[in-house]
Amino acid sequence: MKTNRSHCPLNYALEIFGDKWTLLIIRDIVVSKKKTFGEFSKSPENIATNILANRLQILEKNGILSKQVSPENNKVYLYYLTPKGLDLLPTMLEMVVWGAKYDSETAASAALIERIKNDRSGIIRELSANLRPPQA
Repeated sequence: MKTNRSHCPLNYALEIFGDKWTLLIIRDIVVSKKKTFGEFSKSPENIATNILANRLQILEKNGILSKQVSPENNKVYLYYLTPKGLDLLPTMLEMVVWGAKYDSETAASAALIERIKNDRSGIIRELSANLRPPQA
């Protein structure tokens, strides 16, 4: 794992999440229930496969994602958020509210934004329950 340039908490976070691709992969896991490299590569932002592979590796090395061999196909890996990754949900929800506030063409519904504002812990519980890997 690479060494952080400093021990500033913001720097630590940016060393892992300092590009758009990393958070969009996590978004795809949370919102679109994507789990495989192939599913991530089909996202509308068109991430290059080499960048996708690199970001998945960084997220796994930093304990944000875990990967498991698919029970249906041993050549396919399934990616899941770890408890450390699940701890990002409140931050990501705040970013959604902020983005919706300032993007005049946001795809987020007003009802979703209000729910995030008024029931953040309920949304986090719901999302977390659906993101855990199956128990072996």
